[in-house]
Amino acid sequence: MSKTIITINRQYGAGGRSLAAILSERLGIPYYDQDFIQKTVEKSGYEEEAVIREGEEMSRPSRLLNNILNSAVSYSSSFDGIFEAEKKVIMEFAKEPCIIVGRCANMILSEAGIDTMSVYLHAPLDKRISHMTEKAEDGQIPDAKVIEEHDRHRGTFYKQYTGREIFDASNYTFCFDTGKISISQCADIILGAL
Repeated sequence: MSKTIITINRQYGAGGRSLAAILSERLGIPYYDQDFIQKTVEKSGYEEEAVIREGEEMSRPSRLLNNILNSAVSYSSSFDGIFEAEKKVIMEFAKEPCIIVGRCANMILSEAGIDTMSVYLHAPLDKRISHMTEKAEDGQIPDAKVIEEHDRHRGTFYKQYTGREIFDASNYTFCFDTGKISISQCADIILGAL
């Protein structure tokens, strides 16, 4: 790789942001996760709430409606507009070494011919709840139903905009079960490969 670009996709609560923070510190490069929201608002013109709601997750009924309406010649959904703005933000971030969390960045950059190290994190539900409990600042931990809903919506979003399944190992350089391998061990393996 001529410059270090790492993309991280993950199940909800599997530690994507934690891994990005460790890699960022050890490599001395920025990571982008929540930063997408403001940049996407600027690029898309959509309200912040819409970008938060539609910037990485899509329900199955929303996907169906989106596809039906997109077949109309003059229709462009907010999901599509936000995704197009996110693509521009991802391409802007990828001009320099960085770590990008979520938002189909692995496939966007791959399609643009940009070499990345792509990572997918997953873990059993109980391990993800434990991880989220440790990281919770406000004491509010989503219950299992909410976590599974986030996973479904991320998967639907990924499928809509890449045509692939988010959990398909062939999309990634590495897939880690963070219920069995600690986030710091994942970082060590990635750094060793770099």
